[in-house]
Amino acid sequence: MSTIFAKIINREIPANIVFENENVIAFKDINPQAPVHILVVPKKEIPTLNDIKPEDKNLIGEIYLAIGEIAKDFNIAENGYRVITNCNQYGGQEVFHIHFHILGGEPIGPMRA
Repeated sequence: MSTIFAKIINREIPANIVFENENVIAFKDINPQAPVHILVVPKKEIPTLNDIKPEDKNLIGEIYLAIGEIAKDFNIAENGYRVITNCNQYGGQEVFHIHFHILGGEPIGPMRA
């Protein structure tokens, strides 16, 4: 693994980690786009959504359970939040290790094309 996320997982670079278990890590985004902006990353390197395999289904479920826990911990669950995952260049993916953005803490406008 050689992405910035792999370096965070391996503790080679610092991050403000807010959640971690055996398979998932979550940390504050260094360029937040909302008052709460957390990245949730599997510790297993999966480059894009297109690379998820059937054997990863439990891991993906675990990620979504972590997202719910994090939303509650940051007091955004009740008012709502957005979860975004980008896939490949045209989808806006910059780091090729799947990750899920949790955005909340204020009203979020409509999605734009």
